[in-house]
Amino acid sequence: MRDALAGLAAGSVPGTDSVRAALVRAGYAHGAIEVTASRTPTGLDADAVEASVRQGGDCVVAQIRGRSVTATVLPALADGRCLAGPAA
Repeated sequence: MRDALAGLAAGSVPGTDSVRAALVRAGYAHGAIEVTASRTPTGLDADAVEASVRQGGDCVVAQIRGRSVTATVLPALADGRCLAGPAA
């Protein structure tokens, strides 16, 4: 997942759709992907974008911030999702 998103880490926050498209191109199922909003409700760029892919009872969660991508594996939330909050 980190490799799939590395090309998007160019210093500015990539758009939500770009993150989702990169993960689909890498072979992840569209329905298993969650991505946070790349813009705030007031129209500013978010500081970071988080993306996750559900794999069984776990989630691979990545954050794109500036020029870096970090990733970790976490258990799914009680509702089966990977990320808290509204879907983007």
